[in-house]
Amino acid sequence: MHSKNNIIRVKKAKRFGGEVSVPGDKSISHRAVILASISNGRCRIDGFLPSEDCLSTLGAMRALGVQIDVLGENDFGSDELMIHGRGLNLTEPKSDIDCGNSGTTMRLLSGILAGQQFSSRLIGDESLSTRPMERIVSPLGAMGCKISTEGENGCAPLSINGGGLKGINYEMPVPSAQVKSALLLAGLYAEGRTSVVEPLRTRDHTEKMLDFFQVRTDRNDNEIGIESGQMLESRDFVVPGDISSAAFWLVAASSFPNSQLMVKNVGLNPTRNGILKILVRMGAYVSESVETNSGGEETGNVTVQGGKLKGIEISGDIVPNIIDEIPIIAVAAALADGKTIIKDAAELRVKESDRISAVAENLSKMGADLQETSDGMVINGGNQLQGTELKSFGDHRIAMAFAVAGLFASGQTIITDAECVSISYPNFEEHLIRMTSATSKASEHPIPVITSFPESNSSN
Repeated sequence: MHSKNNIIRVKKAKRFGGEVSVPGDKSISHRAVILASISNGRCRIDGFLPSEDCLSTLGAMRALGVQIDVLGENDFGSDELMIHGRGLNLTEPKSDIDCGNSGTTMRLLSGILAGQQFSSRLIGDESLSTRPMERIVSPLGAMGCKISTEGENGCAPLSINGGGLKGINYEMPVPSAQVKSALLLAGLYAEGRTSVVEPLRTRDHTEKMLDFFQVRTDRNDNEIGIESGQMLESRDFVVPGDISSAAFWLVAASSFPNSQLMVKNVGLNPTRNGILKILVRMGAYVSESVETNSGGEETGNVTVQGGKLKGIEISGDIVPNIIDEIPIIAVAAALADGKTIIKDAAELRVKESDRISAVAENLSKMGADLQETSDGMVINGGNQLQGTELKSFGDHRIAMAFAVAGLFASGQTIITDAECVSISYPNFEEHLIRMTSATSKASEHPIPVITSFPESNSSN
């Protein structure tokens, strides 16, 4: 039936829980490679996420003349790197720089390339070429960069002729950590001070990591500034586990009666841990313990005990903190008792897919009661979900969210085009099987989750 595409088949689980260490944080992996590349020496990066998106950043920096050596690998790829920093000045690429599906690569790299004394062109895949880039083109242009979009409606490819930047004070119309990061990175090359004002506080990995690499930034409420001419001092860095990846298991455990789950060595940055606050408000038993502070990033363990969740309203300041987790939060809402209202999340419409529309379509197909709104959705929880065939929309977070939904649905749930999961979580299926299988012999307790990768598409 699905001979041409990778699919995930999920049956209703009899149990859920255990211990898991999720792959390295995607946002931090991107930034670690970029900042190490423009540092003044060698940097070892441990815990790098070797997913498709992060490998796009790796390839981009190599195309700009940075030597990157692979030191070690885990089960799903190269997670130990040695990056030989080039300082602020990179090498003109010989051809277009392919950012793949990664908006983070394209937007953050634009900030670096805006300061280079050469021309460059950034391209992406079909999905990335539909995502808005004017949000970085406008402020970088105001700084003096000759930058333009070649696609329709202000989309990629991006053409950049760098150099001659001057610092500006920019008030972002839409909260975006990627836009903020691009401007701070461009500020390293700009004359004078560059500052960015956020309408709502967004994830602060870039600021924390700049500080770790000995670059001073200053913050006053929602304004963050940087002075030009600062050199990044090379240092080794450890990437923590990705809490956005952990969110799928945290929701599953919170919604599964009598489950117990521990997620180990996961990032607990306060601008990223909103999923924990949401689950606690929904009635979950969640505890966290910060064990280390590596590179300015809080890292520790999260434990969850399953129970019955209740509906809540989600809006305002917390939304940028949980923007990547909303698809799986919507699944939690469908499983919860009562009404959940999600507002102020219009940014979801310009992610890898229109995530509001994708979530609404798939939940409706599973029998959930919900209404889509312009900036979110209203979900009346408590309906028994029904297994059915669902699309991933080419979006890794949609595919994983509905694999989790399938654990609670009657019958079988099939997610098509699921190869996109490798964008952020290369061993997702392996962990799904492990946490839903019994601890005793498999022959006595059959695994309720089946993943299928047909031979006809095994090269993907």
